Amino acid sequence: MDCIDGDSYRIEKDTLGEVKIPRDAYWGAQTQRAYNVFKISGYRFPREFIWALGLLKYLSAEVNLELGLLEPRVAEAIKEAAREVYEGKLDDQFVLDIFQTGSGTSTNMNANEVIANRANEILGYKIGEKFPVHPNDHVNRCQSSNDVIPTAIHIATVKLLREKLYPSMDGLISVFKKKANEFRKIVKTGRTHLQDATPVTLGQEFSGYGDMIAKARKSIDEAERFLHELALGGTAVGTGINAHPNFAKKVIEKLREITGTGYREAENHFRAQGSMEPLVCMSGALKMLASSLYKIANDIRILSSGPRCGIAEIVLPTVQPGSSIMPGKINPVIPEAVCQVAVRVLGNDFVVSIGSASGNLELNTMMPVMAHSIFESINLLANSMIIFADRCITGIRANNDRINECLQKNLSLCTVLAPVLGYDKAAEIAKKAYLENKTIKEVVLEMGLMNREEVDVILDPGKIAGL
Repeated sequence: MDCIDGDSYRIEKDTLGEVKIPRDAYWGAQTQRAYNVFKISGYRFPREFIWALGLLKYLSAEVNLELGLLEPRVAEAIKEAAREVYEGKLDDQFVLDIFQTGSGTSTNMNANEVIANRANEILGYKIGEKFPVHPNDHVNRCQSSNDVIPTAIHIATVKLLREKLYPSMDGLISVFKKKANEFRKIVKTGRTHLQDATPVTLGQEFSGYGDMIAKARKSIDEAERFLHELALGGTAVGTGINAHPNFAKKVIEKLREITGTGYREAENHFRAQGSMEPLVCMSGALKMLASSLYKIANDIRILSSGPRCGIAEIVLPTVQPGSSIMPGKINPVIPEAVCQVAVRVLGNDFVVSIGSASGNLELNTMMPVMAHSIFESINLLANSMIIFADRCITGIRANNDRINECLQKNLSLCTVLAPVLGYDKAAEIAKKAYLENKTIKEVVLEMGLMNREEVDVILDPGKIAGL
């Protein structure tokens, strides 16, 4: 679009001169300049962010009308155009790369220009003439990119959390609870340091997995509250210059009514625009979830390793052939995908942390990439947990024969002998059983340390596991 010829373009002017713009595009000169320059990644702001940006422009026009700052016909046209933005009817007009000016000014102007041109069209005027609706004077009234963009990031993040992440987390927690109940009486060998340890139940293991996700859910929910504080009202540097003193308050009141979320104006606009700690807090909570998923997925891989020469205590659903060269091989592909998602989220957390720390004086100029990292992490986690729950965890079966085989050979059963026979004697029994390839029970009986009834009671794996 930077090389446009013939009748396919129109000419617009800004403070830097003339710019060629596709004739039917609703964006204007500033958007076109940014499009021509920032051809870096192909990443775009997601639907949720465009929704938040459109909603903010809609409510801003409504409040500016109430405050007497816009003529009724201008305000109503802006509202109608902004509604089309947040409803997704103009998504193809948001063409800018994530990697752009660090304040997100290019994307804010993309919205201002699209809404202004569409509003002028609604009023019967030509697009590109900035009359009677001007992108800066009218659509951006009482606003700055410096407070609009962080506000839209917060609102979009909350939307993603509530519509995508929380439901997928709750679904995974539910599946783990069901599996914990299904496996509650299956006693198996516990393991610490990847070595045999005292018995647990398979249900206890899965209950731990579910509780890890539940704790991460609580952490994310708490982090969300920091996102309810919005930068709107600070305008350029936090002082609120060029904004009506009641503008932000009224917009946020309307936002609360529409979303049912306890949004509030930032207590300190200089902090809200100079740094982005709420995103750091949220990213940290997402990192907690990612690290939990990584541990769980790896455990599932280990427990299902085999099918004959590994631990093989659980059997995963078959998803696809596992090898291009080894016929019949089946791999734990879904846990592997979940691990890769977790690694990506951990990397995104680093981006967010550095991004927030890189705020310079009165403005953070890492906002687009921080937003992209948060949005991507939420989407990846949400999508992977749905697949993890539906295509893997739900279909896991216990391999009871293998579980019982390992349990009978478990040398750590001697742990319960220590209080009765002493630690050293119990260690001697374990060593003898290992060297002679015998069970603990067999060695205790051979050494005449207990009778069979006593051994059966004290070495009962279910009792040891707490059943």
